[in-house]
Amino acid sequence: MTTQNNSERDPILDLVARVAGDEVLQVEEDLGAGFVRLNTAEAERRQAKHDIRKVEDIIIEMMRNSRDAGARHIFIASTKIDKLRLLSVIDDGEGVPERLADRIFEARVTSKLTSILEDEWGVHGRGMALYSITQNTQKMTLVASGTGLGAAFALEVDTDTLGERADQSTWPKVDRDEEGQPQCTTGPKNLLRHIAEFALAHPKLKIYVGSPNEILATLVAHGQQRLAVHQDGATGELAALPHCLRPADAHDPASLAVCAQSLGLDVSTRSAYRIENEEIAPLEDVYSALTKTLQPQRTNIDLAQDQRGLKIEQQDLSEFACEVEKAFDALAEKYYLSCHSNPKVSVKKNTLTIRLEFEKEY
Repeated sequence: MTTQNNSERDPILDLVARVAGDEVLQVEEDLGAGFVRLNTAEAERRQAKHDIRKVEDIIIEMMRNSRDAGARHIFIASTKIDKLRLLSVIDDGEGVPERLADRIFEARVTSKLTSILEDEWGVHGRGMALYSITQNTQKMTLVASGTGLGAAFALEVDTDTLGERADQSTWPKVDRDEEGQPQCTTGPKNLLRHIAEFALAHPKLKIYVGSPNEILATLVAHGQQRLAVHQDGATGELAALPHCLRPADAHDPASLAVCAQSLGLDVSTRSAYRIENEEIAPLEDVYSALTKTLQPQRTNIDLAQDQRGLKIEQQDLSEFACEVEKAFDALAEKYYLSCHSNPKVSVKKNTLTIRLEFEKEY
């Protein structure tokens, strides 16, 4: 069922909207557990700012999915074998009901019927992100999930088909901008740069990135700190563990390696033994690692308010910044430019200032 313009909509549709809510008209199929398949018109209305054009786009979409699922921790393992980029993304969000494990990769399937989000990376919640990723990867699997248990995805990307930056080992340099907020200033627009920018934009979200061995060591340390809160006080038995805590419950290197494989992490028993012997150190979260050497922020300036008290809603500023970036895209394509960071908009007296940093790609 498609949604028509309100002035031309069928009286029956108006009645349905009044009785059941207009959201019903946006849905083609109710999959249960809060998941729906949007109709084509609604999915097009939620069109994302851009599609998957490079490997770096994939990691942004995966982190946005974890964030929107209520995750507080995201663990990203990344390796490359010849031309194949291997990614594992594990989070402690709401997870996906097991019966919907395959359906979430279908076009227009989303759990965000009434909570569509728009951020500096565009609109999120149209049910096309995972579908688009599957169309651009060799393999994408939801290896572990379940309601309330978080999720773990494993991806394989042929970089001959979907390109990525040549330099994937250099971290960006981070400094404070003129408003005192940490931002990436230099560095290639690689996976690490995209993860860093996302982490800086979400300081309360702990994001870890490294090799499968490093991520497993981090999961073990993380789980050891938090495992006690999942203990059932009445019976003394462990309740169903979120997936990101299961490595800490492994009893020996062999079971730890098996647990790692079940989360999409290719870790050998020998490496698991090294982790248990603390020979492989856990990682620091990205935000903390990037900002620990920065000078303390001097002031907390409200960019949306000028000296006479004019207040612009943050949503309006965000939408304006998105429009600025869209306008810049045409110029960037013509002159081979790429943004260093998202546009910054500030209001002072009678001046609206837009700051957009860029670099030439070639």
